[in-house]
Amino acid sequence: MIQFNQVTKRYPGGHEALSNASLAVEQGELVFLTGHSGAGKSTLLKLVAAIERPTSGVVTVSGQNVGRLPQRAIPYLRRNIGLVFQDHKLLFDRNVIENVVLPLDIAGLDRREALKRARAVIDKVGLLAREKANPVSLSGGEQQRLCIARALVSRPALLLADEPTGNLDAGYAADIMAMFRDFHQVGTTLVIATHDERALTAVGGRILHLDHGKISESRAA
Repeated sequence: MIQFNQVTKRYPGGHEALSNASLAVEQGELVFLTGHSGAGKSTLLKLVAAIERPTSGVVTVSGQNVGRLPQRAIPYLRRNIGLVFQDHKLLFDRNVIENVVLPLDIAGLDRREALKRARAVIDKVGLLAREKANPVSLSGGEQQRLCIARALVSRPALLLADEPTGNLDAGYAADIMAMFRDFHQVGTTLVIATHDERALTAVGGRILHLDHGKISESRAA
């Protein structure tokens, strides 16, 4: 599903976030990206979602060279990708269910069906009783659950998560990893960047270790 072939990402000023990185993630896999802060984990995820473009090398997702996709094609790529990033990007002028239903509205799904699917995934993450709440009133763990619900409501084939258990207590972190395990078991491909050792031991999967932009280690979780 995902292939990196000698991918380098260099930012203005000369900083190399990734250096000649090669990897392959098969459909249905669960893969963890580990490494120190600044190792290149977030950049790798952004390259997969075409948020960033490689300086050199080829990034392929579902057979498409995403580094060469025209701008107009990127929204169609992302319809099959769920994104969970550290800053959440929640809309605080909309309540919980309106945040979750937004991707379905953008995709043009019938409103009644969209609301039905949104409620189902909100229930899955344990927020159904708070569907009318504003995100600002939610705890950090609840906001993370809301972000995950929004990422999964479109039933993406691929989920990318950047530090999804960062700054959460052990109970919330365990609940979120259990949710990821459930979605993986029904066929979703997951790539999760984390430095949280609890996450690595909570579920199975493969671990790729990044060190200063280089993939230096691969092992089974």
